[in-house]
Amino acid sequence: MINLNGVHEIQARIAAIQQKFGIPGGVPGMDFGSTLQKEIDKGSGGTQGVPARHPSAQARPAQDSAAPSMAAPAIDADLPPANPTLSNLIQEAAQKYQVDPKLVSAIAEVESGGNPSAISPAGAIGVMQLMPGTAEGLGVNPYDERQNIEGGAKYLRQMLDAFGGDVRKAVAAYNAGPQAVKEYGGVPPYRETQNYVNKVLDLYR
Repeated sequence: MINLNGVHEIQARIAAIQQKFGIPGGVPGMDFGSTLQKEIDKGSGGTQGVPARHPSAQARPAQDSAAPSMAAPAIDADLPPANPTLSNLIQEAAQKYQVDPKLVSAIAEVESGGNPSAISPAGAIGVMQLMPGTAEGLGVNPYDERQNIEGGAKYLRQMLDAFGGDVRKAVAAYNAGPQAVKEYGGVPPYRETQNYVNKVLDLYR
């Protein structure tokens, strides 16, 4: 039998993040596992396991027989509960600066986990991790949650404008600065920035 636990865990985490930031809609394909298993059972005459001709037969490890084959995964217990106030602030800031609230939410999650008290080792502050100099240039108080999120949305708008609406470059610039993106003509070859961009875009999509 195909082990879809990893797929379910990812789907559940994304669903929890969507709930946390008030993003409407569920995760597409949450019932994919059960549908796929039904089709596999049809093809194998209802017997357990994957037919030998199936390309995943040797690539995937056998599932623990003691565990339910399609058990619903538990949501990450470390993920903070939904925060309606944070969701509203993101929606308002996104509307004000005409950016997709889902993109703002994804950046907020990767930057700070939505924590207004987060301070990075480099000194970045709050939900969207504004550096003091950046916050000053944006005219916001980074310690004020509303102003911090508005500043982050405003800066993201500036990065989108600077790179012709290219979301990937704008997200990279949010992390590494616009000059680095311009110098390399795209995402800089910094492991931190590349991982950051991938995480944000995975959540955004």
